[in-house]
Amino acid sequence: MPALATAPVPTQPPPSANPPLTYEQAGVNYELIDPLKVTAQRAAAETAGHLLGHGMREVASSRGESAYVVDVGPFYLASIVECLGSKALVADEMQALTGRSWYDGIAQDTIAMAVNDLITVGATPLVVQAYWAAGGSQWFADSDRARALVEGWKRACDHCGVAWGGGETPALAGIVESGRIDLAASCTGIVSPKSRLSLGEQLQPGHAIVLLASSGIHANGLSLARSLSQRLAQGYLTPLDDGMSYGEGLLAPTVLYSPVSEALAKAGIQPVYCVNVTGHGWRKLLRHPAALTYRIHTVPPVPPVLRFIQEQAGLDANEAYSTLNMGAGFAYFVPQEQAQATVAVAQACGVQAWVAGTVERGPKQLLVEPLGLRYSADDLQLR
Repeated sequence: MPALATAPVPTQPPPSANPPLTYEQAGVNYELIDPLKVTAQRAAAETAGHLLGHGMREVASSRGESAYVVDVGPFYLASIVECLGSKALVADEMQALTGRSWYDGIAQDTIAMAVNDLITVGATPLVVQAYWAAGGSQWFADSDRARALVEGWKRACDHCGVAWGGGETPALAGIVESGRIDLAASCTGIVSPKSRLSLGEQLQPGHAIVLLASSGIHANGLSLARSLSQRLAQGYLTPLDDGMSYGEGLLAPTVLYSPVSEALAKAGIQPVYCVNVTGHGWRKLLRHPAALTYRIHTVPPVPPVLRFIQEQAGLDANEAYSTLNMGAGFAYFVPQEQAQATVAVAQACGVQAWVAGTVERGPKQLLVEPLGLRYSADDLQLR
């Protein structure tokens, strides 16, 4: 994990002979994707009444959050489905270059995409289901790679204390490219006692923002990272400042944050809101619908692989922090008097953390003061 140090945070990239490479240029444009998400949310909300026939109801405020919550009476159930995205393509390229299978870490990345979303609502993960869709049966003939995927998946489940319930392994020739695999996970969890629900209904000025360290790029921004590799003379084998190659840095497994959430509950610390810093980068800190100002005064050190991407892709701070996690993989919003204890609990779980900011009255905006950045409500449209 990144050390607790005052490592320099780049605000502007050095001059480059190549034009800047943005996330949109790499093929991902959230301005086109997010409207469909909003339309789907509205259609999905019209189906909520079906739960009433089973004596249950949805928690409407979970619409637009990272996990969906249902009130079943004595407790809440939460659920989520997430896919890995294109990080597996980096693993495939690195296997060809190094002869090593990287799918143990890829398995953890996939589970983290679901589990780290699920815990944002205060849920304890119970069951994970696997979806491994290959471009043909031949993908499974590489026994080392297949075994690494299974072993990594189980190890991540054990780390989170979650049962692996089963899954689906279709061979989708003609849909998934030959030699490739599309990985996804669904996760179901329980919010018990009900007081652990963290949908931000109590979020208010004065609350502290605690940021947890990432291990690197996690599993968002890989389209940009892969496009950048094509500009590098040594590609994924380009060395980083920490002695790792670019490919190794990209393949650092995503941190599983659920042990921190469970440890906080045992310590009697109740976050009022949580954010998984994934797609949209730090703009995700604006996810709550309330009109509040989030002022960041402490910025975590940037992992070498993310600093390298920012420099080599020619990203200014605004683009970098609106696309990548830049060293902060998760955020807890807690009462000010519990902020330092939250940091201590996270560090006891092996995850570095910082009391990074505060919630204030004001327009809906994120102010990252050390970098002079401002993101407004218009910069994140997820509802």
